[in-house]
Amino acid sequence: MIIKPGAIGDVLLSTPVIENMRYHFPDAEINFLTQSYCREALEGNPYLNRVLTYDIGKGDSSYCLIRNIHNQKYDLILDLFGNPRTAIIVFNSDARYRVGFRFKWRALAYNIKVKPRGSEIHNIEFNLDAVRALGLEVISNKPKFYLNGVHKEFADEFFKKNDLQGKQVIGFNPSGTWPTKVWNEEKWAELGKMFSKDSRILLFWGYDKEKELAERIKQAIGESAILIPEVNLKYMAALIKKCRLFVTNDTGPMHAAWISGANTAAIFGPTNSNLQGPQSKNSLVIKNESLSCLGCNLTQLSECPNEHKCMNGLSSDAVYGKLLAFMKLNKH
Repeated sequence: MIIKPGAIGDVLLSTPVIENMRYHFPDAEINFLTQSYCREALEGNPYLNRVLTYDIGKGDSSYCLIRNIHNQKYDLILDLFGNPRTAIIVFNSDARYRVGFRFKWRALAYNIKVKPRGSEIHNIEFNLDAVRALGLEVISNKPKFYLNGVHKEFADEFFKKNDLQGKQVIGFNPSGTWPTKVWNEEKWAELGKMFSKDSRILLFWGYDKEKELAERIKQAIGESAILIPEVNLKYMAALIKKCRLFVTNDTGPMHAAWISGANTAAIFGPTNSNLQGPQSKNSLVIKNESLSCLGCNLTQLSECPNEHKCMNGLSSDAVYGKLLAFMKLNKH
């Protein structure tokens, strides 16, 4: 069993571990434990037998989870997260081989301990260090996110219904879980107006508050902007793939976009893009290069001593210029 509770992007970046384990153990039952909201990131993965989920928000108790995992009698568990909850689950699993990272007291849960290199290497390689700790060769480091024909048909029909076929469509994802990772609403609107001269703007959202933000930006941009309907991550990715370019904050949909092969431009600030950013050839990271505090990992605006300059100091003109240059190099 492989464990990575969240978030969506982190789960997607852990998928190479699944493929590598299937390569080395072709006949094994390989399951993945994650939180319920991350299930979509793994559904349809041909290298998995089952996706096991739990939901802290709905009261799933640690005791029940520990008992259920123990009763399944795994031979090998790889904990790719290493927080107190997952460490306790692994420690009580009765698995013969327990692989995990050497994080303080949590290291006691594992009998195969991995040196954490999260500040040195990309998160994909961080996860794959668990495979290397078993003495296994890494045969692939490419994350996977699987869509099917139903998702493609939905996206085709949406583009047809909204008269988007044959037009240049730019996708915007202006939301994000952490406020420090979100570029300014006004600048999204300014960027949309710049593109609206020769493009349609497709605004993405996932939750109600994100929809409210998208609607305000749509109103500011004007008639050239439309919102996607309420859809899950796979349908969202199918729509993203049809866009000429997907511009996004550092979020789960960003990872779904570049992993799916879409032209992706990601705006980064407090997160170190060298450790967490997109890795495809047709992806671009945009950040305020004038700052020395990039990659601070702060998640709340109140914690920032520099007035959130990583986002506030990134102008729409500068972003637009970078996007035009990127689009010239990357055809649809």
